[in-house]
Amino acid sequence: MEFLDDRNRTPVYKRILLKLSGEVLSGESDHLDLEVARKIAQQIAEIYSLGVGIGIVIGGGNIWRGSMAAGSEFLDRPTADYMGMLATIINGLALQGALEHLGIPTRVQTAIEVKNVAEPFIRRRAIRHLEKGRIVIFVAGTGNPFFSTDTAAALRASEIEAQVILKATKVEGVYDSDPKINPKAKRYEHLTYLDAIQNRLLIMDSTAFSLCMDNHIPIVVFDMFKPGNLKAVIFGDPVGTLVSDHEKSLIRR
Repeated sequence: MEFLDDRNRTPVYKRILLKLSGEVLSGESDHLDLEVARKIAQQIAEIYSLGVGIGIVIGGGNIWRGSMAAGSEFLDRPTADYMGMLATIINGLALQGALEHLGIPTRVQTAIEVKNVAEPFIRRRAIRHLEKGRIVIFVAGTGNPFFSTDTAAALRASEIEAQVILKATKVEGVYDSDPKINPKAKRYEHLTYLDAIQNRLLIMDSTAFSLCMDNHIPIVVFDMFKPGNLKAVIFGDPVGTLVSDHEKSLIRR
């Protein structure tokens, strides 16, 4: 699609929660790619310059996933999940560095205590940072095992009163099948939360969806790697797939 001229346009969101998976930060590799972090920071800087308040929840799947311990004789699920939380802290610090290199004040808040690395998550302090024009990166998920960073994104979005969750991916949006495998896969323009759950589309887990439904927070799933996409979402252009509680028929394109 062609984006509209954004001169004199006003963002439709004043405060957003950007959900970045660890895989997004790995680019085409299987580890933390600092060049990818730099490019993502540049896109974030574009919307920051528009006066949008930005909270970010970051995953750690490029470094470690709790599920990687499945079948281990000595590593239980809670321990594996805590290892994943530590991975999100590494990613968060990398993104903070990339943003501050661009002159953007950024704070990292962690759900598990790491005194010498990041400040603890305190809701009022996070909101105050946002009010002062700082980006806040939330790491370590919810601080509890058995909860995904998608759930953390829904929780933090609710706590900071974000108007939308922007879920960054490597594809255009939500499809009825894997577009990398099926070239005829159809992309949904809009889904309700129940549509997504009933069709098992695996955008986010059911706990995350429940929090979004309860707090009426829409989700936009979009391709972070397509130039201009993040800014287009902020301006309300029809990018990616919208998931909300509005009752509509499934629309594909």
